[in-house]
Amino acid sequence: MYATNTGQEATELAKRFALDGEPVVVAAGGDGTLNAVISGLAGSRTALGVMPAGTMNVFARELGIPSNSLVKALEVIDQGLIREIDLFSANDAPFVQMAGVGFDAMVIEETKWETKKLLGPLAYLLSAVKVLGEKPPMMEVITKDGRREKGVAVLCGNGSLYGGQFKLFRNASNLDSMLDVIVFKESGYRLVIDALHGIAQGGIDLAASTTYFQTEELTVKSDRSVPVEIDGELLGRFEEVRFRQASTRLRVLAPEHPCATPFTDAVKSLLQWPPQGYETPAIEIR
Repeated sequence: MYATNTGQEATELAKRFALDGEPVVVAAGGDGTLNAVISGLAGSRTALGVMPAGTMNVFARELGIPSNSLVKALEVIDQGLIREIDLFSANDAPFVQMAGVGFDAMVIEETKWETKKLLGPLAYLLSAVKVLGEKPPMMEVITKDGRREKGVAVLCGNGSLYGGQFKLFRNASNLDSMLDVIVFKESGYRLVIDALHGIAQGGIDLAASTTYFQTEELTVKSDRSVPVEIDGELLGRFEEVRFRQASTRLRVLAPEHPCATPFTDAVKSLLQWPPQGYETPAIEIR
């Protein structure tokens, strides 16, 4: 067991273990810790084990690893079932779940570690309110096959989930060698309203101010240096970002079937309401 103090330290340790031929490296932490370990394992045959102990644990939820019980997460590791999933990079930095250019990366950049520790997910919401009032950058997205789109923010998904429970990229699969891309055309509060409206309708791509497509490779060019995040961690500021698939896939210990959580159980209960045989009581209005 090794306690790491920085992401770089986690990357170096994971890389060393992979070079030593270790069959499994288990990462205990949030999506940022996982990303650091994945950076060290990229290109190797060493499998990743996940102990979700972060704020969101989006990657764990994507694979169906229990995020509400470390005991159950350890059982998944003990079962030893390995899945091979797609791995992508942004300017050669590996990521496994998603990446963002512009708005959501600005929110992450604005959110201080101390505030996140104190308020949890609420810290991101407070930062988002501040960022919404700023003038957005203008971006152009160019795909491998020559498609061009313009917008103010870009999200790329290797998996379907974003921010924990939200299925933002509804067509995404981490087995298809494709990135799902959402380009936002509008800025400010319109960006948030349209995003929420799209989610409520069953897909953010249904919002009029967004474009949703899949591609193997793309480049995002901005009129100024903008923040970029990968797997929820700030990568840095760039005027140009190139997204492409890694040469090898990532081996991960994951359950054959996703494990239910209290959240998913609650949602299923709501979707099944009213129960079979239930009769709505008559109400007399006088």
